[in-house]
Amino acid sequence: MSIIQEFKEFAVKGNMIDLAVGVIIGGAFGKIVDSLVKDIIMPIISVITGGGVDFTQKFIVLGDNPNNLQSLDALQKAGVNVLTYGNFLTIFINFIILAWIVFLMVKLLNKLRRSKEEAPVEPAPTPEDVQLLREIRDALKNKTN
Repeated sequence: MSIIQEFKEFAVKGNMIDLAVGVIIGGAFGKIVDSLVKDIIMPIISVITGGGVDFTQKFIVLGDNPNNLQSLDALQKAGVNVLTYGNFLTIFINFIILAWIVFLMVKLLNKLRRSKEEAPVEPAPTPEDVQLLREIRDALKNKTN
């Protein structure tokens, strides 16, 4: 078998296609969660913490700031060493929300699977010939006693 044929079999397998679809949907889902954090949750947190709070602009200057620059963009352009913890907080909140949503989805899927497995299975009705043979057996047992 040639390497091209092996690759073709590998690439066309259903598992490979499923994985590709999962990655694409996961990327789109990540964008949705990022928008949820940035556009909905962070503004609510800003209002709760007193308004006007934008975590992406939170930073600590670690080096010398000879020009006394105040904005993050200006500090980064000037090459000043800056610890941008606000961006980390935003990404961390994004991760926690994404992990929570995935947890809830997996929990729901597991619940649905369990409900399918726990569904009572009715025993199949006994065929007539087997029932008749059992009656004959029981009658013979009673006759010999």
